[in-house]
Amino acid sequence: AGSRLQHEYVPSAHLSAACTCLAWAPPGARQPPSKDGPQRKKRKSEVAEVDKQLDTLAIGTAVGSILLYSTVKGELQSKLDGGHDSRVNCVRWHQDNCCLYSCSDDKHIVEWNTQTCKVKCKWKGDNSSVTSLCISPDGKMLLSAGRTIKLWDLETKEVYRHFTGHATSVSSLMFTTVKPMNESKPFDGITGLYFLSGAIHDRLLSVWYIRSDRKEKNAVMSFTVTDEPTFVDLTVSEVKEEPVKLAVVCRDGQLHLFEHILNGYCKKPLTSNCIIQIATPGNDGDTTPKPVPILAAAFCTDRQSLLLVYGNTLQPIIEKVSLNTSESHICLIRDIQKVLSLKTDAALTKVKTPVVNSDTKVLVPGIPGHSTAVKTPASGKEKKKNKRKPGETEESIEERLGALDIDVSKVKTPGGLPQTDSFAVLLVQGLESNDAEILNKVLNTRKDNIVKNTVARMPIYAVIPLLHELTKRLQGNPYSASLMVRWLKSVFTLHASYLSTLPDLIPQLGMLYQLMESRVKTLQKLSRLHGRLFILVTQVAASQTVQDVPEVNQTAKLVYEDDSSEEEGSDDDMMADKDSDENWDEDEEKEEQSDEQDMTVEKEINGDSDLEPENESEEE
Repeated sequence: AGSRLQHEYVPSAHLSAACTCLAWAPPGARQPPSKDGPQRKKRKSEVAEVDKQLDTLAIGTAVGSILLYSTVKGELQSKLDGGHDSRVNCVRWHQDNCCLYSCSDDKHIVEWNTQTCKVKCKWKGDNSSVTSLCISPDGKMLLSAGRTIKLWDLETKEVYRHFTGHATSVSSLMFTTVKPMNESKPFDGITGLYFLSGAIHDRLLSVWYIRSDRKEKNAVMSFTVTDEPTFVDLTVSEVKEEPVKLAVVCRDGQLHLFEHILNGYCKKPLTSNCIIQIATPGNDGDTTPKPVPILAAAFCTDRQSLLLVYGNTLQPIIEKVSLNTSESHICLIRDIQKVLSLKTDAALTKVKTPVVNSDTKVLVPGIPGHSTAVKTPASGKEKKKNKRKPGETEESIEERLGALDIDVSKVKTPGGLPQTDSFAVLLVQGLESNDAEILNKVLNTRKDNIVKNTVARMPIYAVIPLLHELTKRLQGNPYSASLMVRWLKSVFTLHASYLSTLPDLIPQLGMLYQLMESRVKTLQKLSRLHGRLFILVTQVAASQTVQDVPEVNQTAKLVYEDDSSEEEGSDDDMMADKDSDENWDEDEEKEEQSDEQDMTVEKEINGDSDLEPENESEEE
């Protein structure tokens, strides 16, 4: 009632296994597993209606285990392991026995016995991950959905009916009626009931009818909303002509109310009877009212009034609203700031607000120049912070964002280079003001990681101007073109999805495409030329190395006289041999020459006349 935080539980494994889904156990379900626990608690606190209050909470995790947590005792009761080996998408308690049903990304559905914490039964629910479950009013059937919807008989674990389902994975499943409309036939517990399903990224909620035959698999009617449904609540129709009331909260923060008697087929999607939005009042110097997102809505027990949860998820405001639905569009005006300030004064908080100096720079989520969708939750946070210290005035998000936008004059640091985090801001400023100096400073960076980070931080609307600027620079100096190619590569890898959504992409990038085509055409010729020049250059270099070899001295090292005696000859012969040995390591030319010289000298000395004149000339 006071919309204050009553209880907080952080599982010890919350970092490795985030909580993915929750379900309250029916009030009777908690008695058997812990008989004396709640009673002891009751004696201490003397709470009379502890029997009526919900206690056990089943928490599905991202790693496949399920935690059973007692809110009364404030501790973990048990952990269900061994059923799933992937993320748990939905948990549902059975109304009568203490069974718990869970489905997972591992395509299986598991029936748990919560008293023994063991798997009672496990079966394959779908060919892809099963995302949602719902138990029938009589507790004998189970609806499961991935994309297609199946109705299972819980006794035999066989498929009783198939439904076409949605194109994306189903996020919500619930029965809308308890009894069939025509009461002529005996009721078997399931035939003639209607149920509702909603899927992610799907703006239609479908209603399905369970027939006695298997012929019809399509939805009998559908409700249309403005955005993907995030939270659905309904009043179950128990009497024949009683309309079903439906409250659907969309991702865009609006609440749609439907009221419809389910009686057979309806071709056209039904629009909402009433749309509810919440906004801040546009006063106190804040001239424009800002939308406040509605996070969830539920019907009260009287079926007329609604509980609305709005604001931001960290500190939501819960309010009971009774509505006059004759109007088709209602905008409630709520001053979140005042409500929160009153509340936080009363409630003690453990959160400490850091003291902010004037020199510190406050970084806020969202990129400057981003679309406003980012600001709505942020504005809530900012107001919440204001409440923490009511005396202290804190600057608004707008002012903080203003402080983030760095002026060029400030950026010129002594080193002359801007800091890395301001490159993206500088680039945007340069493109908007067409300032060549700034653009040169930013675009002439050679570091790849700086280029990547800058392009990633750049707001979307600056992508096309940057491409035009790069195209212009690519046509200039080849050196600058080689730098621009790095930027082009980063832009195309990081922003390809945005570019593909532009209707006028072809004219925008035509110039760049032609420029690339013309450069690529000359590539083949250039590479051929490059190859030939390479061969020439290597040949020239090779011939130079040959020329650089020192010239061999052609003159004989020893000259022998003709009229010398035999002994002298033999000595000289040895000398000549030694010479030839020493010259062995030098170039072959030299070697051959020295050998020839030695031979001729030998013949001259020894007076070899054995050889015939022809042979002699051959030798020479």
